[in-house]
Amino acid sequence: MLFNTIDFAIFLPVVVIIYYLLPHKFRWILLLAASYFFYMSWRVEYILLIVASTLVDYFSGIRMEKLPDRKSRLPWLLLSLGVNLGLLFFFKYANFATGNLNLLFQKVGLSNEIPMMKLLLPVGISFYTFQTLSYSIEVYFGRQKAEKHLGYFALYVSFFPQLVAGPIERYSRLAPQFRIKQHINYDNLSRGLRLILYGLFIKMVIADNISGIVDLVYAAPENFASLDILKGIFLYSFQIYSDFYGYSTIAIGSALLLGIRIMDNFKSPYLAKNISEFWQRWHISISTWFRDYLYFPLGGNRVSKQRWVLNILLVFLISGLWHGANWTFLIWGLLFGLL
Repeated sequence: MLFNTIDFAIFLPVVVIIYYLLPHKFRWILLLAASYFFYMSWRVEYILLIVASTLVDYFSGIRMEKLPDRKSRLPWLLLSLGVNLGLLFFFKYANFATGNLNLLFQKVGLSNEIPMMKLLLPVGISFYTFQTLSYSIEVYFGRQKAEKHLGYFALYVSFFPQLVAGPIERYSRLAPQFRIKQHINYDNLSRGLRLILYGLFIKMVIADNISGIVDLVYAAPENFASLDILKGIFLYSFQIYSDFYGYSTIAIGSALLLGIRIMDNFKSPYLAKNISEFWQRWHISISTWFRDYLYFPLGGNRVSKQRWVLNILLVFLISGLWHGANWTFLIWGLLFGLL
């Protein structure tokens, strides 16, 4: 189910109305059921992937909290990393790896060819995988208490406003809000609806209309003059921003109708003074995720200059790969790392 559909326009008000009519102790059940329904409306069987990630990280978190030190917790963290990243790799990168292996076999004269799998990439898997991994990592380092209530943890992993396209929320920020008894609040409803309408305008009026021009140029650039190609590239930067920013704004507004606040993922990134500031303003939840769980553990900038440069390049290469299974994304990541 997409935000800019009639289905969601019916689904959201129904959830909000029932949410405020229910006693507080049953609201998590409604939100979890609504989140699973929201995801299954796209492809029913792929809900099993979310359930698998939820169960593995829930039980891993409980086990890690009972152990006295990081060394004894490490196998459980590796289990969480292995299952979540394994599922992500299989669905998102398996065919990319297979295609490159087959190309390598051809180059060296081998006739072996690995068959490609018919896989449909699960919607939002890159987002909810990193969201639940942040919880496991925090519990491993002792910065987060393990959640004992499976229902609340499952809701954290699958909360529908930010399930498909983020923002990637931390457990300490999002999950406690589910336990707060929310009352109907005019300011939340008013601001939430305005954000949804604004997000829909950005997505459907700006992004979707620009895409008609951009798609023509990118589909066959050889048919266009240089100036038209430059215009297509320029418009693409606003299309991708408007698409993502609009969707994130709808997510923030939808959650606010329920009294739940999720983070702002964009802060006028094209007004940044340099590349470093740009990544502090663009897709903030993924930038901070890579900073906290990859860049800092690698040593950040508290290492030699050569190692610092390597850390930056490695983070952006992996960030590029996270965005898509293609060499173009790796090149994209390398270019940003160099900049």
